Amino acid sequence: QVQLVESGGGLVQPGGSLRLSCAASRSIFDIDTMGWYRQAPGNQRELVATITRGGTINYVDSTKGRFTISRDNAKNTGYLQINSLKPEDTAVYYCNAQADWGRTWGQGAQVTVSS
Repeated sequence: QVQLVESGGGLVQPGGSLRLSCAASRSIFDIDTMGWYRQAPGNQRELVATITRGGTINYVDSTKGRFTISRDNAKNTGYLQINSLKPEDTAVYYCNAQADWGRTWGQGAQVTVSS
């Protein structure tokens, strides 16, 4: 298994940007898919984007154009760049890793978009 720790969240004004990081406790070379999810208050956790070990990327329609997912296997870290932030992007953002050994989650990073 692997432990994941998200960072980079915070309070951002509408229109701003931030980059979330997902640091793994060890090598992520065996992780087939890394993903980012988010959960707004009162809502279910929803998928934002995924990236495979080979670099195949998928975004849900609502995040295309403003969200960029990436991973740096050498740094054992995944990233989510979010631009043109909107108040409706306010949520706890979770990192997820899927591999042959199963699935694991980070503790989440709060992103609040407000003026």
